[in-house]
Amino acid sequence: MRHVKALAIKFTITSIVLFSILTIFLTAGLGEIFFMSVLITGIAYVIGDLFILPRFGYFLAAVADFGLATISVWFLSSLFIGTGEFILIASLAAGLSITISESIFHIYMKEKVLNKQTYEIGYFRKLNQMQTEIAEEDDIHNLKPKSEDD
Repeated sequence: MRHVKALAIKFTITSIVLFSILTIFLTAGLGEIFFMSVLITGIAYVIGDLFILPRFGYFLAAVADFGLATISVWFLSSLFIGTGEFILIASLAAGLSITISESIFHIYMKEKVLNKQTYEIGYFRKLNQMQTEIAEEDDIHNLKPKSEDD
């Protein structure tokens, strides 16, 4: 249920951003924007929020969201809406807007959706942090009781 709620929030954010930007720069229809929002939400949720965010943290997840959103909007706009001079500008604006809003969403994901155990294990595996114990070993079998002469 946590993932369904998170997907609904992410879909709402993506839909609002795409509807706001693609209707200004391009002549996109509601159905095209809806379909693009579904695809971008699904791909970004699996790659960015479930894979990158727990393992690498907020910054790399935001960078990945920017690249993924920009490339996805550019490719899908070229495919569904057509080529035009404003596709790159619209893609960059949508990518930046999605990244800014996703930064707040990442906090929600870490606090409410992702397991803290999964996050901690992934964090320690990433850094390869290992602990070693260093001690001097005494051979307890060869110890003699001290005599009074010593």
